Amino acid sequence: MALYNNSGVKMKLPVQILFHGMEPSDALATSARAHAHKLESFAPDIMACHVSIDLEQKHKQQGRPFGVRIDLTIPGHELVVNRVQNEDVNIALRDAFDNMKRQLEEVVRKRRGQVKQHAVPLRDETESPGEPASK
Repeated sequence: MALYNNSGVKMKLPVQILFHGMEPSDALATSARAHAHKLESFAPDIMACHVSIDLEQKHKQQGRPFGVRIDLTIPGHELVVNRVQNEDVNIALRDAFDNMKRQLEEVVRKRRGQVKQHAVPLRDETESPGEPASK
């Protein structure tokens, strides 16, 4: 089965989705694929995306949280989002892909030679806080 984006272009990104401790869900798999394919708009050279959705063991004070892990491969980089947890699997999935998007944007920025701009100091660095500026 070939996947196509909104422009009718065949998607290149292979997405592998694994379920642990729960039954596989077509709805979750479709959601994970949609999130993964949105990442292609930031880096069209993504080589592989592995998504693992786990139903964790029950904690004493909480329900059973879902854990999501994403491994993404682009040329020269392996990006990992590890163990984003939430009792709502859709929120865990969304948060994990949001984290991956931030990592991917940072790698793309570095590739292009763009560096985050830091704030310019308000006063001259050589000036002491109590001294007036020299004229």
